[in-house]
Amino acid sequence: MSRASPRSLESSYEAAILDLDGTVYLGDRLIAGVDESIATLREVVGRVLFLTNKAIARRQDYSEKLQRLGVEATVDDVVNSGWVTAQYVRETYPDSEAFVVGETPLLDEFRDADVETTTEHPGDLVVASMDREFDYETLDIALRTLDGGAPFLATNPDRTCPTQEGAIPDAAGMIGAIEGVTGETVDEILGKPSPRMIETALDRVGVDPERCLMVGDRIETDIRMGERAGMTTVLVLSGVTDRETIDAVDVDPDFVLESLADVNDVLGT
Repeated sequence: MSRASPRSLESSYEAAILDLDGTVYLGDRLIAGVDESIATLREVVGRVLFLTNKAIARRQDYSEKLQRLGVEATVDDVVNSGWVTAQYVRETYPDSEAFVVGETPLLDEFRDADVETTTEHPGDLVVASMDREFDYETLDIALRTLDGGAPFLATNPDRTCPTQEGAIPDAAGMIGAIEGVTGETVDEILGKPSPRMIETALDRVGVDPERCLMVGDRIETDIRMGERAGMTTVLVLSGVTDRETIDAVDVDPDFVLESLADVNDVLGT
């Protein structure tokens, strides 16, 4: 149930931004009732955008996955940290070659943004992300790149990623390893809860933050970001956050739901 009084969003809200892992699905399983809730949100508030910190798939991959799970979505309905990071590197470091710690879909996002990348030798900057084949050689190249004073960027700060089998290590593991051997701290993280990520999402939906919902399962990224932006925040407990965690952090969601399937508690319908 919610921590705030339900209020109708029909006239006050024009968009909803939804996290994916732990909010819409777990692994390859749609969370029960979420498809109906997304349809309700589209009917009541209009625009729905999916916003994920995972950079191990392209936006097109996420839209296709949502469709397979029974949720209508096009590539324009999805923003992920890999795409946002690639756009940022293209704009901020033109003509640079990025040493990318990440998987093939992230490299594809950089290629599509016309950013040169390498995984085999030091580059002009380091971009760290979730990489399930992260190894000593990768760490060594990152060290040699940063030893030259190169910028150190990351797609997202998540420690773990929720799956059907339980949590698995996320980008924080790669970031921490690189920080540990180089003594350098990551210069900028482009995914949630960064201003760049939410500004990109709000630009996509075309509404002011006070007229938009932010729904997610991570209080330290989804909810903190939405709160900072002035959005109405909805924390769902279907992913990595439990009620004990809520009391331990300095972020206060406007609503807390067991899952997105309970969105009517927010809509007041």
